[in-house]
Amino acid sequence: MNVSESGSPSQGPFSNGVIRYYKLTYDRKYHKIITEKHLHYVISQGREIKSKRKQKKLFSNNSYCEWTDIVFEHPGTFQTLAMDPKKKEEIINDLINFTNRKEYYAKIGKAWRRGYLLYGPPGTGKSTMIAAMANFLDYDIYNIELTAIKDDTELRMLLSETTNRSIIVIEDIDCSLELTGSRKNKKREEGKGGESKVTLSGILNFIDGLASACGEEKIIVFTTNHIEKLDPALIRRGRIDKHIELSYCKFEAFKVLAKNYLDIDSHPLFEKINHLLEEVNISPTDVAENLMPKTEVGDTDASLESLIQALETVREEQILGKGGTQDKECREQESE
Repeated sequence: MNVSESGSPSQGPFSNGVIRYYKLTYDRKYHKIITEKHLHYVISQGREIKSKRKQKKLFSNNSYCEWTDIVFEHPGTFQTLAMDPKKKEEIINDLINFTNRKEYYAKIGKAWRRGYLLYGPPGTGKSTMIAAMANFLDYDIYNIELTAIKDDTELRMLLSETTNRSIIVIEDIDCSLELTGSRKNKKREEGKGGESKVTLSGILNFIDGLASACGEEKIIVFTTNHIEKLDPALIRRGRIDKHIELSYCKFEAFKVLAKNYLDIDSHPLFEKINHLLEEVNISPTDVAENLMPKTEVGDTDASLESLIQALETVREEQILGKGGTQDKECREQESE
């Protein structure tokens, strides 16, 4: 068996002039071994190497029903995600379980896909969660802007062009279209130029209709700040497999942020911060903003004191807000 290196001219604006390859020659008696075993091994190894070298992409749809893409380089990971470690571990295990169950999905006759709903107040990490999922699985992301889609047909076309091993995202679905509340009286006036005609029925078919079975190993993610506004049919179990609440920052999430921003695992001020976090509603984004060192050298004590001051301010505002609400209710009762 002999191996020789060769090359041939390549064409195209991005070529380096030569395509290099190896030529394998062997005796006829090895033909069966080469074709039945060795070539399959070489091809599988080549695909694995190509997959490792592949850069993740972020795709977005435009008004011409086309996907455009950029290299996805978001630094978000599960390690840096500010949330309860137990919930984080549960999500990671769910993702691993999904990727390893191709045969199971085929056995039960379901498309190999999984749906997630991320819900919670603004700034609680929904977009970062999606980035962490993509980086963990090494999947591309298809970010769908519903308002740029004319109708259900275009939505199906875009879905059919998504690749395997990808995350399909619709962010703030409660704001994108009239898909909330009762499905009655949801038809828009026809004839308005440029207005999206994507319907709730089209979205439901997008999730689990025949078109959703195109391709495999796909994850669908919806995000919303107001889960109560969504039509129950859109997010029922079986259609959306897992509902994940991303809420206000509590102490376990704070410790992740303290490690990320200040590189500390403990501090005398942690106890005070813990008590304040139990009393107030503040997003991880706002906590992170106060932990950000104000100078290049950084001062851990100053950053933590800044956070404490912010938490105390929020506590006072929330107390005043509750007081104002109670006064209003009392006045309304007296007027009755």
